Amino acid sequence: MDIKISNFKMPVTTPVSALKTMVMNRYRLSGSEVADFRILRASIDARKRSNVEYEYAVMLSLTTDCPDLLSKPNVSLYESPKPLEYHEWPHAQRPVVVGFGPAGMFAALYLARCNARPIIIERGSRIDQRKQEVHRFMDEKVLNPDSNVQFGEGGAGAFSDGKLTTNLHNEYIGFVLEEFYKHGATEDVLYAANPHVGTDYLEKVVRNIREEIASLGGSFYFNTRFADFEPAGDGVRVNCHNGLQFETAHVLLCIGHSARDTIRQLYAKGMQMEAKSFSMGVRVEHLQHKINKIQYGNFARYLPPASYKGAVHLPNGRGVYTFCMCPGGTVMASTSEPNSIVTNGMSEKSRDKANANSALLVSVNPEDYYKDSPMDGLAYQEKYEQLAFRVGGDYSAPANLMREFMRREVADKHRNVKPSYPHGVIYCDFNRCLPDYVVNSLREAIPLFDKKLNGFNDPDAVMTGVETRSSSPVRILRDEQRQSNVHGIYPVGEGAGYAGGITSAAIDGLKTAISIVES
Repeated sequence: MDIKISNFKMPVTTPVSALKTMVMNRYRLSGSEVADFRILRASIDARKRSNVEYEYAVMLSLTTDCPDLLSKPNVSLYESPKPLEYHEWPHAQRPVVVGFGPAGMFAALYLARCNARPIIIERGSRIDQRKQEVHRFMDEKVLNPDSNVQFGEGGAGAFSDGKLTTNLHNEYIGFVLEEFYKHGATEDVLYAANPHVGTDYLEKVVRNIREEIASLGGSFYFNTRFADFEPAGDGVRVNCHNGLQFETAHVLLCIGHSARDTIRQLYAKGMQMEAKSFSMGVRVEHLQHKINKIQYGNFARYLPPASYKGAVHLPNGRGVYTFCMCPGGTVMASTSEPNSIVTNGMSEKSRDKANANSALLVSVNPEDYYKDSPMDGLAYQEKYEQLAFRVGGDYSAPANLMREFMRREVADKHRNVKPSYPHGVIYCDFNRCLPDYVVNSLREAIPLFDKKLNGFNDPDAVMTGVETRSSSPVRILRDEQRQSNVHGIYPVGEGAGYAGGITSAAIDGLKTAISIVES
C-alpha cells in the first residue's frame, strides 16, 4: 500500500535526515511497516516571518494495509507516475536534430531510445571546448560567434542557474526531472519546489545525456552550423556551412532564440512565421544576505539562499516582471554577436556568491516594433544591444544604481553592491540603450515591487543592461502534427517560439519526438 502525506510541516532548524522519523512518529508507524520512503515535494513556507517552516509531501510504501491512515487529514493513496513508453522508430531515414540545447537533448534522447539513431548537428562546440571559449570571452573579450554563452552543447541554459521550474502543468515534467537526476543532477531536483541544477552540474548532465545518445547509435556533428535546406524526395536535404549534407524526412529544428541568422534564412526560404511578444529590461543585483533577510527574517541563517519572483501590471498596459532570478550568482556577458551587449544571470549549485540577481523585464509587443516583416523583432533586439555596446565601446555594460535611476540621475560609482558583470560597467542614463517606454515602465514598477518585497527598492542595488533575450520575438508556425509549412521540418522549443525555459523547452522537444515516432 502506497500513501501520500501532504502539508507535513517541520521546523527549519530540523535537518531533513530527521524527516522520516518525524513522519513515522506522527502517524505511529514502525520501521517494519515502512518499506520505502521518498520525498515528493519540499518547499519553504515563509508566509509568517515569525514561524518559517519547511513543508513536505512524502510517499510511504507500507508492508501492510492501514485503512485508518486514509481517514486522516492530508493522507491519500499514492499512484506512481505512468512510465514513458518507447516505440520502435517506424521510418526509413534517420531523423536530424538541429541544435543540442534542452529541446534538442530531450528530443534526441527519446529518439535514440526508440532506435532512431538520430543525427545531431550543433553550431557550437562540445561542452568542454565551449567552456574554454566562454571563459576566453569573459577574460579576454574574444568572442566566438558560433560557440559562446548562447550556442554550443547544452544550449543557453548550460550557462544559467539551471532552474527546472515551469508554469506548465504537464505529464512529462516528472520525466524531465528524473532524467536530469539520472544524468548527474543532485537528488533534490526531483522534489524541490524550485529545483535548480547549477551551471557546474549542468556540464556533467549535458555530457552524460550526449554519451547515452551516442551509445544508442546517435551521431554528433559539433561546430556544424545549419545553413540551408532544399526539397529531397519525400523530405528535405539539410545543408551545413562546412559542406556536410543530410537527407531525411524529419528535421527537428531546435535552434534556440539567438540563432538569428538561421531564422532569417528559414524565412527567406518561405517558412511561415509570425511576430510575437517578448521582453526587454535590465539585470538587478542586491546583496544576497539582504534578500535572505527580506524573505526569511530571523530564520535566514538556517535556510539556503532566498529567491523571489514578482510581476505587476501597469496602468499603461505594460507587464513588468522578474525572470531567471539567480540567488548567490553573477551577471553574465551573454552576447553571441560582436559589438553588442546582452546580459543574463547564472549561478552554481552552491549559490554562494555575494549578490542575488534577476532580470527585471518589460513586455514588448509586436505593435512596438512591427513594420512589414516578422524579422523586425530581431532587428529591434539588435538595435538596442548595439546601442548598449556603444555606451562603453569595449563590452563594458551600461548600468546605474537604483536610487539614481529613480531620481533620473546617473551614479558615478557603486556603493554596497559590487557589480558582478565580468567586463565592468559604465554608469549612464538607460534611455541611451533602451526604449523610453521600457525605462519609464521600470521606474513605475519598482515601487510596486517594493510593496511586495520590502527592500527591493534598495538605493544601492545595481541595474545592468541590457537583457533582451528572455524569449524569441518570432514564432515559426506549425500544425497539429507539429510540422511547419515546409514538409519534413518540425520547429521546436524556444527558438521556434514554443517554450520559455529549460523545462518547457525539454518538454516541447520530447513531445515533438513522441509525435513523430507515433505518426
